This record gives sequence, C-alpha cells and structure tokens, in this order.
Amino acid sequence: MSQHQVLRMGLLCLTLPVAGQGWALEVTVQGIGGAPADNIVNMLSELDADSQATRERLDGVVRDRTEQALQAYGYYDTSLATRYPDDDNERVVIHVDAGERTTITQLAVSLEGDAEHDEAFDTAMAGNPLKVGDPLVHSRYDGFKGQLSTLALERGYFNSRFRQQRIEVRPWESSARIFLDFDSGTRYRFGHVRFDGSQIEPHRLENMVPFAPGDPYLAGDLAELNQNLGQTEWFRGVAVRPRVNEDAPPTPSRWWRESTGRDIIEDPSRVLGGPGLRVARELTDTHPTVVPVDVELTPADRHQFEVGIGYATDVGPRTQFSWTMPWLNRYGHSLTNSLYLSGPEQRFNGEYVIPLANPLRDSYRVRYGLKNIDNEDTQSLESSVQLARHWEFANGWEQDLYWQTTYEDFTQADQDDAVLLLYPGISWTRTRKRNDSFPTWGDRQQLTLEWSDPAWGSDARFVRSTFSSHWVRMLGRENRFVGRLGGGAMATNTFDKVPPSLRFFAGGDQSIRGYDYESLSPENDDGELLGGQHMLTGSVEYQRHITGNFWSATFVDTGNAFDDWWPETLKTGAGVGVRWISPVGPIRFDIAHPFDDEEDSWRLHFSIGPEF
Repeated sequence: MSQHQVLRMGLLCLTLPVAGQGWALEVTVQGIGGAPADNIVNMLSELDADSQATRERLDGVVRDRTEQALQAYGYYDTSLATRYPDDDNERVVIHVDAGERTTITQLAVSLEGDAEHDEAFDTAMAGNPLKVGDPLVHSRYDGFKGQLSTLALERGYFNSRFRQQRIEVRPWESSARIFLDFDSGTRYRFGHVRFDGSQIEPHRLENMVPFAPGDPYLAGDLAELNQNLGQTEWFRGVAVRPRVNEDAPPTPSRWWRESTGRDIIEDPSRVLGGPGLRVARELTDTHPTVVPVDVELTPADRHQFEVGIGYATDVGPRTQFSWTMPWLNRYGHSLTNSLYLSGPEQRFNGEYVIPLANPLRDSYRVRYGLKNIDNEDTQSLESSVQLARHWEFANGWEQDLYWQTTYEDFTQADQDDAVLLLYPGISWTRTRKRNDSFPTWGDRQQLTLEWSDPAWGSDARFVRSTFSSHWVRMLGRENRFVGRLGGGAMATNTFDKVPPSLRFFAGGDQSIRGYDYESLSPENDDGELLGGQHMLTGSVEYQRHITGNFWSATFVDTGNAFDDWWPETLKTGAGVGVRWISPVGPIRFDIAHPFDDEEDSWRLHFSIGPEF
C-alpha cells in the first residue's frame, strides 16, 4: 500500500460534508455502528447524488467510498449490499458485513538524532497510541506522526524528517505492520536577539528575554518574549520573528579539521568523486543551527485618554477621566492620572512608575491624590503622597512596601479635626481570572498592614490591617457561585485622631445589600455615624443562566462595623437579582431585604462594571 493511500485513509476519519452541491444522500448504515458507521455517513454526505448519470455509477461511487471509510478503521475484508428505496436516488441503505478487523501485528517505531535525549520526546514516545494487538485505526497513526512533527518544530528540530513511514496491510491475514523511523537531526539553539523600532533603551528590553544565546530553541520562549514586551504597554505592535536556516558560511566539522588540518571548507567535489561524495558532503557541510531572533516594535501612542461613565445606587451617576503616558523617556518611565466624579465623592489620583532591572517585576512607584467626600455624617478633604517599592512574583502575588503621608481635614459626626499622618505599610494582592468582563473562574486576595506613631511625627497612633477574599467558581456551564469575605481591624488609643478614610463602615452594593452605602457603624448619642475600629462582612451568591447573556442571582450578605473585637450583632440582607453581560460590561440589578431594618424593608441596588 502506497504512502499516498495511507494518508488518504487517515484523513477520511475527519471528512466533513460539503454544502451547496445538488442534494446529499440520506444514508442508513446497517450491520455496523459507532465511529465506522459515522465515517460512512460523513463520506457519503458530501456526494452530489444528482451529478451521477446513472444509478449504477452512483452505486459504484457509494461502494468505493464506503470501503474507504471502513478501511480507515481497519476493516479491509468487507462485503456490502446496497438498496435504494426511492426512484430518485435520494436514499440509500447500506448493509455492511465487516469481516475480521485488521490488527497491528508488528510495530517498529524508532527515534534518532538529538531528540533521543529530549524528555518531551520521551514522553511522546511513551504515549504512542499504536500498540501491537490493537485494531488498525489510521487516524491514530497520522495523529502520532503529526505529534512528532509538531513537537520537532516547537522544540527547534528544523531538519527533522521521517526516514521511514510505512503501513503494510495484509487483508488475507487481517494484519498490519507499521514502520516509523523519525530522525530529529540537530536541535537548533537561540542566537542573539535584535530589537528594531524601539524607543526604549535596549538593555531594558534585553532583561525581558526569557532565554540566552546558546539555549535550546523553544517556541514557547518566543511566545513569552512577545507577551512580556506587550505587557509593558510601551508598544502598540510587537512582532517576534526567528530566522531559521539563515544563510551563513558552513562551519568546518571535527572530521574535516582532523583530516585536512584546515579551518576552511573546500568543495568536496574537487577532491572526491563517486560514492564518497555524498558522505563527504554530510560530514563537511554542517549547516548553521543557530536561530537569531528579530523583534520589530512599534511605539505606543505617547498620550492616551479614556472617558468612562456609570451608575451605582451607592453613589448615583459617576464619571471618570484618565490620561495615561505609557512611556515618558527612553527608560520606560510612565505616568497615569485619573479624575473621578460622583455625588458623594470627587478624587484626583496619579501614579508615576519607575521600572527597575526587570520592568515587569520590579519598580518604584510614586502615588499622589486629592479626595473630597461629603456623605451622610462624613465630610473630608484629603491629600496624600505615597512612595512605594513594588514587586510582582512568578506565583502571581504582588507586594508593595510603602511610606505614606496624608493630610486630612475632616468632620465625622460631632468630631472635627485636621491631622497629618506619616506611616509605613505593606500590602499583598493577587488576582486570577478567566474572561475579564464576566469571569467563569477567578479570585482576588488582598492583605494590608499599616503602622502610624507620633514617634516619627504622625498625629495618631494606630496599627491597622485590612483583608479581603473574593472568588468566582462555575458548576457546569449554567451555575455560577460568587463569594466575598472582607474585614479590617485597628488597634489605637487615639481614635478621635484617626480620619474617616481609615475608619470602617459597612453597607452598600459591594458590602451588605439591603442597607445604604456606608450606613453601618457605631453611632454617637445623637445617632450619627462615627465609624468603627473593626469590620467584618461576608456574602454568598448563586447565579443561574437564564438565556443568552442573562443570569439570575440569589444572595445573602451579612456583617457590620464595630468597636469591640467581635460585633454584638451582624446585619443581614438577602435578595434576588438579574445579571446582564452587556457590551459595556456586566450590569447588576438587585432587590434586597434588610432583616434588621423594618423602616426600610426593601432596597434596590444597581451597578455597572466588572466584579474584580
């Protein structure tokens, strides 16, 4: 059997119908089922029955294709009976007597070249789906060959080839012999990386290359380099191109040096002839096995602007303007400023980033902001500057070690003061998710520790910690679960000097639904909110897919802000809602009942934007 026939039969297993040709036969297969029967139907469904001049010609094509479909699954000794119930040849009934199925009686698979010492190829060879005694299925044979070829390209064996690839089928014995001899050749190695079109200093980019010259070639390393450069946001376009089989003078082999004492390769045809010519060429013409890499870069726009609008029950209409400069100079410094406006809160924030040796992992950051709040019993004007050292670790966690200076002029209930706070802090965060707009899986963890003391000029003494955990999981494709747990604690003997921005409040869309935004906290004698020294909140939500982009939701929220180490009472709200995955992001509409507030028995919550 020829190589062409073997390849043809292997591809039959993946044959799909072709539309737009007359009419397709309605095929009924009897005598055999499963994948072989499905393959017969697929083979004949692409047949244009109307194009066949006579039934005899049609029947000949039907029988030929049916035999080919069965041979793809190892049935070589078959008998067929066909019947056409209608005069117009629209239907055919095929009765199959499959006979004895061909099995693999001899299997010779070998691996040569550098891949003999490659663990990835060891794994592939160990997972060979072809086994002596198994039925012959051509798609397994073709799939294994394709796996070796693909693996070779991914791992830099660019001169690989099959020295032998053959199936010998003996229908009279119902047996098949398979011979595969794969020669990987020499594994290529990375050469130098050349950057073109970059506005950033080359050494900054070189620190993001995940390989060194001389390392074994791996396509995944090129993909990682592409991703690393894209994540910097310095470039609008990134194209990573390896130069395989680049023309270069041949390198003299050890054999040539020892035989001639020369470092220059001469044309073997000048010194050899006849049978020795081919061998001499293989020994002397050592092709370059180094892969230089070209990286073409297009700088990102130096100024980027964004405007966003939204609405939430907590704050009403809101809008945000941002101005980003992803690169300010050849060292890759960046600057982001944003302005947020809503009824109870207006703030201006900025961040200046100074990347270090590894721009993706290490940086210094200068953050600054100005915020005004007028909400319920809180009035505050706050300005702050923070100097931070930022790390991003390989496990996904981010760490900030910072020193913050805050000046806040505030009125909280019957307390009125202006304080200057100087305090160090450290924070850890990690966010993981699949599908940014409406995660089907994900979680976000956060922990922060801060310490303020008059010993270094701060107006208040406190140790403060906050934490939060937010997760999303799916059960099947129709059931989605969302959970939140958050809290904070503060130890202080100067609570009246702690500004509202550092006190704890609960309630609202992202806290305990059924209660107004930040309406839960300890109160003074007049019933005005003071804010708490501690807070604990939790939420469990079940969502069920309805239709299209709509999901229903059922939830329970609980928690409170308090002064003691554990609350005397927990405020609880529960309700139902609808989620719509809109083009501008998820829209959430909830109606919640606060079990501890009879005067406000129901509250609507509406918000737009991603969950985390």
